[in-house]
Amino acid sequence: MTQLTTPPNTTPPNTTPPNTTSPVTTPLITDPPIGEAQIGRMIEKIRACEAEISKAIIGQQDVIRQVLLAILSDGNVLLEGVPGLGKTELVKTVSHVLDLSFSRIQFTPDLMPADVTGTNLIVREEGTNRFRFQQGPIFANIVLADEINRATPKTQAALLEAMQEKTVTVAKETYALPLPFMVLATQNPIENEGTYPLPEAQLDRFLLKINVGFPTQSELKVIMDITVTNRRPQVSAVLTGPEIIQVRQVLNDMPVADAVMDYMLSLVVATHPELPEAPEVTRQYIANGASPRAAQAMLKTAKARAFMSGRYNVAFDDIRSVAYPALRHRLITNFEAISDGVTPDMLISEIIKHRDGMI
Repeated sequence: MTQLTTPPNTTPPNTTPPNTTSPVTTPLITDPPIGEAQIGRMIEKIRACEAEISKAIIGQQDVIRQVLLAILSDGNVLLEGVPGLGKTELVKTVSHVLDLSFSRIQFTPDLMPADVTGTNLIVREEGTNRFRFQQGPIFANIVLADEINRATPKTQAALLEAMQEKTVTVAKETYALPLPFMVLATQNPIENEGTYPLPEAQLDRFLLKINVGFPTQSELKVIMDITVTNRRPQVSAVLTGPEIIQVRQVLNDMPVADAVMDYMLSLVVATHPELPEAPEVTRQYIANGASPRAAQAMLKTAKARAFMSGRYNVAFDDIRSVAYPALRHRLITNFEAISDGVTPDMLISEIIKHRDGMI
């Protein structure tokens, strides 16, 4: 049997929605090329965002970095951790620092899809009755889906179109969501009673799954100092929605060397036990491997990580770093893995070691 070890921590440290909705239109992008000086200012602002968020969120540097990577990569995030670790406060702080509109949806078993997307109301105007669309809380730049696994699958599915297409369709009318748009969902890993686990197809829509760990004693002391006293930190807006969209355009143009691209794709292929390239650990413990969306997630976030590090090229270390949050929710383990206590992160670590040994 393959000996597995727990992987080391390899993870590196306003726009306002419109008052009226309208059918979806595709704007023409005619922005001039971005110069080197402007790119440098973008990097400085993103680093300033990270420092500003860290004023209010203590001891979660890795989590903050990964959330920013997902936002810059135009992706949705699943935050998993026990209660009380500041997941909700993190999302609120991020929206404030990025100067984006924020909406929180508390998912419960009785929540209906219309409670999320909105619904048509009958209103009387000029002596006649008309339907008018009333926007739901999904119409915000950053939407916090709190305890998403407590809602029924029908309500969970109401997020799918919004997460993928950035639109909402109600009664054959499609409405555009404010851009940039992203869903940051939370779930509790230790409580299963009264919950509805997210299906694999919906998990795949999340760019990253981020595990929120417990702080150290020294970090916990700082948390006490700023939460149970009057010395609460004040955070300021640093970035704006249009600037985030501009950064995304820069990242799309970032070149990737063929060797780095092949390395990344080989990691995704190595998660599939049915393929000849799969290592022994994959054949033993994985039932289904990652989808092509995993490769997209790794490439996008690797570009963002390189950009935040002040580089305009993707390195092998960028791929290794983002592999964990990009793959851990896309690997379906078998019963043998569960019985042996093998986690997805342990499998990813072994796959990376196997691939590095081939270089």
